[in-house]
Amino acid sequence: MGKRDELIAQYAEDLRSKCGMEPDMDLLTKVTIGCGPAIYDADASTVAATQPGEIETVKKNFLMKKLGLADGAALDSAIDSVIETYGKSERNKYRAVVYYMLVKHFGKESVYA
Repeated sequence: MGKRDELIAQYAEDLRSKCGMEPDMDLLTKVTIGCGPAIYDADASTVAATQPGEIETVKKNFLMKKLGLADGAALDSAIDSVIETYGKSERNKYRAVVYYMLVKHFGKESVYA
């Protein structure tokens, strides 16, 4: 099993144990691949939910650019909801897991089809 497969398995476990959802492994794999080399970097692989700049990056670079959503309160609300689901006290919020939950939240699975 390669490093990426190990990470995907770890993300799936986070979705099950911390977020209470059964992951769509095909979609999770595609979202993880979409994150590129960031998943291998300790800092870039996680989302610092307490830093406004990081939340802005998720909103602009992922929700607006990648998923093609229009800016608005719904994006901020979705990010807050995902962070809440993951657990505010959870230190390591993996970027791939956060992105996966946002894709599911907005029903944008077709972006990865």
